[in-house]
Amino acid sequence: MNRSSTHRPLHRRPSVAAAASLAALSLGLYLLWPQGQDVDVVTGSEPSQDAEMVVAPPRMASKSEAALESTERGRLASSPSASLSPATSTSTSTAMRGLMPSQEVARIAPVPSPGPSAQVSTATTEAYPEFDASSLRVTAEAPVSTFSVDVDTASYAVLRSSLMQGQLPPPQAVRIEEMINYFSYDYPQPDAEAFLPIVDVFASPWNSGRQLVRVALQGRAATPGPRPPVNLVLLIDTSGSMHSPDKLPLLKRSMALLLGELEDDDEIAIVTYAGSAGIALKPTRVAQRDDIISALERLTSGGGTAGEAGLRQAYRVARRMSGEGETTRVVLATDGDFNLGISDPEALERFIADQRDDGAYLSVLGFGRGNLDDAVMQSLAQHGNGQAAYIDSMAEAQKVLVDQLSASLEPIANDVKVRVEFNPARVQEYRLIGYETRGLRPEDFRNDRVDAGDIGAGHQVTALYEITPVGSHDAMSEPRRYAKEDHSPAGPYSDELGHLALRYKVPGGDRSRLIEMPIKAPTGAAWQLPNSEASFAAAIAGVGQLLGDDRYLGDWGWDDAIALAEGNRGEDRFGYRAEAVRLMRLARDLSER
Repeated sequence: MNRSSTHRPLHRRPSVAAAASLAALSLGLYLLWPQGQDVDVVTGSEPSQDAEMVVAPPRMASKSEAALESTERGRLASSPSASLSPATSTSTSTAMRGLMPSQEVARIAPVPSPGPSAQVSTATTEAYPEFDASSLRVTAEAPVSTFSVDVDTASYAVLRSSLMQGQLPPPQAVRIEEMINYFSYDYPQPDAEAFLPIVDVFASPWNSGRQLVRVALQGRAATPGPRPPVNLVLLIDTSGSMHSPDKLPLLKRSMALLLGELEDDDEIAIVTYAGSAGIALKPTRVAQRDDIISALERLTSGGGTAGEAGLRQAYRVARRMSGEGETTRVVLATDGDFNLGISDPEALERFIADQRDDGAYLSVLGFGRGNLDDAVMQSLAQHGNGQAAYIDSMAEAQKVLVDQLSASLEPIANDVKVRVEFNPARVQEYRLIGYETRGLRPEDFRNDRVDAGDIGAGHQVTALYEITPVGSHDAMSEPRRYAKEDHSPAGPYSDELGHLALRYKVPGGDRSRLIEMPIKAPTGAAWQLPNSEASFAAAIAGVGQLLGDDRYLGDWGWDDAIALAEGNRGEDRFGYRAEAVRLMRLARDLSER
């Protein structure tokens, strides 16, 4: 499929594998499911007023308990996904114990250390979004580039998982923007707006005649002091495919980490799905940690994967938990294998979008390899105003669910779109590195009905363009013989490489706000020496191209990427950049086998 960067990917035709997986999530989504009333997702009948919950009610009354009491009793008894039994206890590593922030976490049965026999070949039934790597664009013919921001990080973690199993990642799993945005950068904080745009220009490390333009956004920090209550519905895949140590056992321990970061008045509910969906824990205040952890302990895997029923159940619970001024989010934790339920991917997208418009966000956490459906995970997160992450270790769980939790709990900007118009008098050609699955049509930029990416408190977004100045010996396109008069170097914007425009909505708002700024052409020699943050981002962008499409890199290779990253690790407080350098060395050795 040959897509341009102006094609909006949210309505693209999915790959055969992706369509087959999405097909498992949509049968009868709008046609077969009764609308406008509460229907038991297990039996298909209206819930009984007198049915009893199998799960004992929490000792302390939840603010949402009354709303759920009449409709959600009795579901667990008929749900094979909620067959609860004590988890098997095994020994845990010293490193894993060191990540546990509370005694409650220690009560969850530890995850066995996966040995060589536990490693799963990734060349099985995994599915990834299809896209063509961004191609060079001639500025005089197509000066405008428009895309939706992306703060997902799943691609980098999947890449790491593949390398640690001794395999190069599948090319379609390499999304360069997610690799770059996995890391934090030293950007200034915004003063008034929800986020601050930062633009700088520096020499391309792999082409002496080209330049990189870094477009970055820094979201404002979390609001100091008490925050509004948060409602989380943990939608947990308990199907048979979740049995291995890097799936349900790791998932349970990861969710336990989350508890230490929430406030006592926040609420958590747990919905499980396998052959059908059920409630393993009705809305419970975080102050009742013992009840929440006990519910996690009892989860076991078995049965199919009724993704549709699980999503409907989770959103129904989320609606009853929501209150004025509160943040409500469904967190889907799965290996992405949906094989029961739906047949129409577009119906699924509409369903998720409808729930999003009602104020319920959806984030997706992937676990395990072998049947990982990254395509479904990306689609769900993008349509649900949430983020997609992949958790392959307790260290990654700590990063996603602890270090970066505030961004998920406090959204600050919705439908964030970026539009860059390059000046043909200064820029002969350009290409956006990555963001292939986030491209928008030029007309989508001003259309407030078009969905785009979302930013939470403290989130950062980084995008890199490679540009070729007019007259550069490294230009790959032929200069145009007949240029418009306003493209001449003496035009009114002769000192600009381009123009940056951003649109975003305040959460809950319908109309977007506009931020604009010119991209000034560099002067003097200082621009040729990028700062350490920009250089590290460039190194990661180079690695993504080496793993995917390296046609624009010339002779620049692994050793160059390793040297550039190693020399610009900066403070590296948690060692993520040092880990990246080690992964680069491993990828180099694997690629040379």
